[in-house]
Amino acid sequence: MAFASFNAQRTAAPVGEINMVPLIDVMLVLLVIFIVTAPLLTHAVKIDLPQASAQPNVLKPEKIDYAIDAAGQRFWNGERVSREDAAQRFAAAGRLQPVPEVHLRADEASAYRAVAETLADASRAGVTRIGFVSQPETAGR
Repeated sequence: MAFASFNAQRTAAPVGEINMVPLIDVMLVLLVIFIVTAPLLTHAVKIDLPQASAQPNVLKPEKIDYAIDAAGQRFWNGERVSREDAAQRFAAAGRLQPVPEVHLRADEASAYRAVAETLADASRAGVTRIGFVSQPETAGR
């Protein structure tokens, strides 16, 4: 980039190049301004919060052991019940907060109808957390 010339014939001609120095100066000034002001944009208010040592109040849901033996007899936590009694107990359990979990154990020889009726009664009462309990399969089977 030549700005001045000792040649008398070229002195009146306009410069055909863009002067980049002012642009670079402006960019450097803006960069310095952003570097200086960026840390000031984070607003941090120092406060001392009170310390509390409270344990979370976690309510564990009640567990209901429900079993159906090979003869179709139903057991609620080890106590023999009829289907109607079990349906009433499911209705009462559905109103509890939190809703209890049902662990259903059915004999492999029990009729599927008894299991399906139990699932329907529990679902109708609002008890939706039902787990099936089984024995692990042995290697010889």
